[in-house]
Amino acid sequence: MIALIQRVSEASVSIQGNTIAEIGKGLVVLLGIEKQDTKLEANKLVDKVLRCRIFEDSKGNLNLDVVTAKGAVLVVPNFTLAADTSSGNRPGFSTAMEPDKAELLFNHFLATMKAKHAEVKVGVFGEDMQVSLINDGPITISLKTKNP
Repeated sequence: MIALIQRVSEASVSIQGNTIAEIGKGLVVLLGIEKQDTKLEANKLVDKVLRCRIFEDSKGNLNLDVVTAKGAVLVVPNFTLAADTSSGNRPGFSTAMEPDKAELLFNHFLATMKAKHAEVKVGVFGEDMQVSLINDGPITISLKTKNP
């Protein structure tokens, strides 16, 4: 399971010109799900995202996580993160989990995230979305769990 997280000052998700989710200060989490991913990986990744200390404390050091910094989280499903780019110029998606199974695991990730953090917004699984954000820093970090 792969999460590309970006510290943002604001972000939103739109579908066909209609904003469906938006946050102020916080994290955008682009979430890719691979074939062998499980609920255990989802649980671990939620904790990694919420505990990643990329917000500044009163001294300007990156010592705060999104919960302590009172930031929001915007989770956006993004199967292209699971792309296989090992050969050629066209990404392959055989490493991505099948959509019906991936949606169940995405929903588990989301429910676990919402149980641990008060302000969580979400994109729509399987939809063509436009994501707008102001990357604060910029800070962008790739988190990945290991498949069994």
